[in-house]
Amino acid sequence: MQFLEKAATAYYAGAPIISDEEFDALSGEYGYDSVGHNITDGISHRFRMYSLQKYFSLEDAGPLVPEYISSPKLDGAAVSILYVSGQYAMGLTRGDGKMGRDITDKLAHLVPDAIGLDGIVQITGEVVAPAHIPNARNYASGALNLKDMEEFATRDISFIAYDIAPNPFVYLRSSFVGLRRMGFTTVADVPEGLYPTDGIVYRINDNEKFAELGYTDHHPRGAFALKEVKSGVVTKLLDVEWQVGKSGVVSPVAILEPVQIGDATVSRATLHNIEYIRSLNLELGCDVEVIRSGEIIPRIVRRVEI
Repeated sequence: MQFLEKAATAYYAGAPIISDEEFDALSGEYGYDSVGHNITDGISHRFRMYSLQKYFSLEDAGPLVPEYISSPKLDGAAVSILYVSGQYAMGLTRGDGKMGRDITDKLAHLVPDAIGLDGIVQITGEVVAPAHIPNARNYASGALNLKDMEEFATRDISFIAYDIAPNPFVYLRSSFVGLRRMGFTTVADVPEGLYPTDGIVYRINDNEKFAELGYTDHHPRGAFALKEVKSGVVTKLLDVEWQVGKSGVVSPVAILEPVQIGDATVSRATLHNIEYIRSLNLELGCDVEVIRSGEIIPRIVRRVEI
């Protein structure tokens, strides 16, 4: 659990130490369900940013009712945007969902200056980079941590909206229409393949019914995420080599019995650090499942008992 806490903290800080596939595999194995990381020097979101309950098959999620609509689950950095009396006032990182860090100056480059609504309104969405950029999620979330605004301005990133609170619209579909009229691009507008995704979001269309269902400590009851399951290839862990990176950090590399994954023969895979090896209970000679994260980097996601 300690390693997963460390991985979760790094993920929401925009500097992940393991891939989404590895994190999901470990979370499922050890029943880890915490989302976000504690913020002690942040600002409270006007409305809490809840996580979504994750499933890996629709059967696990239970019967789908006609009221559900689906949208792509974008793989970027979640943020909240605050408007006061119709004027842009503040932007925050997701943080732990209750508090986030102030990135008002950066998000000002990505969102409308004004919207046609009175009162205090929070719009939530995802900062994303085009899928053709290597490690697109890290590229997008890393941009929000930049101190140099000139460098930030060169980043090819966008804000994609997916919710508004309080919600003045009857249906989620009409929420998307309203957000579009305010000048936002929404998840309903994104062409397939333009931005990286890691699943599908299912949400009840009726906003009043969604509100009536309420929330658990972590998730809304009227929505869930269907995560993509990437199948790997099983091979044998033959040895572990330790290598020194450019930054001087020593990290382990798995030596594998060569195996074909897609169009590549894989014989080595990253193991991150000794904590990751222990968390998977790896030992020489054991069978492991290997994927090519982002179709490029080979990674071990679990030990396989055959």
